Amino acid sequence: MNKNSDERIQKILSQCGIASRRKAEELILAGRIKVNGHPVKVGDKANVKKDRITLDGKRIVNPNKLVYIMLNKPRGYVSTLNDELDRKCVKDLVKDIGTRVYPIGRLDKDSEGLLLMTNDGEFNNLIIHPSRHVPKIYRVTVRQKVTEQMLAQFNIGIEIDGQKTAPADAEIIEQAENRTVLKITLYEGKNRQIRKMCEYLGLEVARLKRISIGTVKLGMLKPGKWRNLTDDEIRRLAAYSKQGTKKFR
Repeated sequence: MNKNSDERIQKILSQCGIASRRKAEELILAGRIKVNGHPVKVGDKANVKKDRITLDGKRIVNPNKLVYIMLNKPRGYVSTLNDELDRKCVKDLVKDIGTRVYPIGRLDKDSEGLLLMTNDGEFNNLIIHPSRHVPKIYRVTVRQKVTEQMLAQFNIGIEIDGQKTAPADAEIIEQAENRTVLKITLYEGKNRQIRKMCEYLGLEVARLKRISIGTVKLGMLKPGKWRNLTDDEIRRLAAYSKQGTKKFR
């Protein structure tokens, strides 16, 4: 084996779009990864071109072409590739891509809008890693009137499941007697965070749509449709993630 071509197995799994490095370590510890038929340990190395690396007995191959897309996820779809409850999955919307891609982060079943997908595990980790604080902007419609005190609460953080959220930027776009449209920017990615923050404030979410991630905007892409990210979008999003939020706020 050419040692100069060896890489840590968790990095290989990430690069092949199998899992993030953290999740890859869990797969290794669970004994689900083997190299040339032998179980491996976290930190072990291999050569994806020469060694037979398997997950649950199925060989892992490096994709020939890296793919980066944006999908306008409609409501009613879950952001997973398989669902034990047999619900509609986002993979059904991207079957015509020609290769398997994975969601970068998630949108819950009742939310819609921008979902990035790729087979590049390193890029995925770059965007979702908690230390990057890549901002995600949402257009949120609630059924009640939003007060200045509520906006302030978004901006200072709200305790959810025993942990205080990072400050979020919240502003009113439209407001009527029993309806408010908010623009909310998050810098972290807790599960169902906006819905939980609204619930804490006594606000009922009628519609939740993600409209941008970093410098990438959903634009006029129709629900259920996808398109490739441009080279400039990929470059800017990667640069955004590496340089941190402060430079762009």
